Amino acid sequence: MSKGPGLFADIGKKAKDLLTRDYNTDQKFSISSNSISGVALTSTALKKGGLHAADVAAQYKYRNTLFVVKIDTDSNVLTAISFTEILPSTKAIATFKVPDYNSSKLEVQCFHDHATVTATAALKQNPLIDVTATLGSPTISFGAEAGYDTTSRTFTKYNFGISVSKPEKCASVIMGDKADSIRASYLHHLDESKKSAAVGEVFRKFSTNENIITVGGLYAVDHLTNVKAKLNSNGKLGALLQHEVLPKSVVTISGEVDTKTLDKYPRFGLSLALKP
Repeated sequence: MSKGPGLFADIGKKAKDLLTRDYNTDQKFSISSNSISGVALTSTALKKGGLHAADVAAQYKYRNTLFVVKIDTDSNVLTAISFTEILPSTKAIATFKVPDYNSSKLEVQCFHDHATVTATAALKQNPLIDVTATLGSPTISFGAEAGYDTTSRTFTKYNFGISVSKPEKCASVIMGDKADSIRASYLHHLDESKKSAAVGEVFRKFSTNENIITVGGLYAVDHLTNVKAKLNSNGKLGALLQHEVLPKSVVTISGEVDTKTLDKYPRFGLSLALKP
């Protein structure tokens, strides 16, 4: 693949991941293993509130083709097949879900040194079609995204974004919700190894005059332990501690509290991921 501007979904992704990734208020346990034949298996158990769920995923790569099969406790089977380099700098992803065949879709991604284009269509008679385009370079990029419903002949979404990235920092602005909202974010790495960082995000929804400001950070206590924290203008405070107990195996303890209603109990989550 080319070293171009990346996907539209990459705009603002680094800041979003720092503010949301690994934060949870559930109990989650997953274990992964690799077989001699090259098949990777992952089993996950999740407790959310009073509900329990589990799934098993298998992954196998053969040359330029990646096969992924996932089965959950409701007997849903999700199959994803990814093909790379069928054409130069092109990737195709087909997903099928049984018994819900209407959720099947096909996505094609085309990469160029100065542009990236994707097209996704549901595999049914009157599909939903999503198209994205990003122009620029790895340093600065401009992107747009649109969704079209062929049944009602209406646009389901159209969003626009711009991203500026340098090795130590990145900033982005996304106009979303059919131009009804704007989200601006800035992330700055505090060290050369990018183990510690600070991030800020401003979100405004014009139709409701809603404004949310969120600040957060990541700090590496040592090479095995990270801590993260975030606070938004609504008073939601979140924090997590992540420790590598074994090579590639991580335990995460996270919590959330509403500082404006301290009479409510804080929520806590625990996650353990074991990998070979």
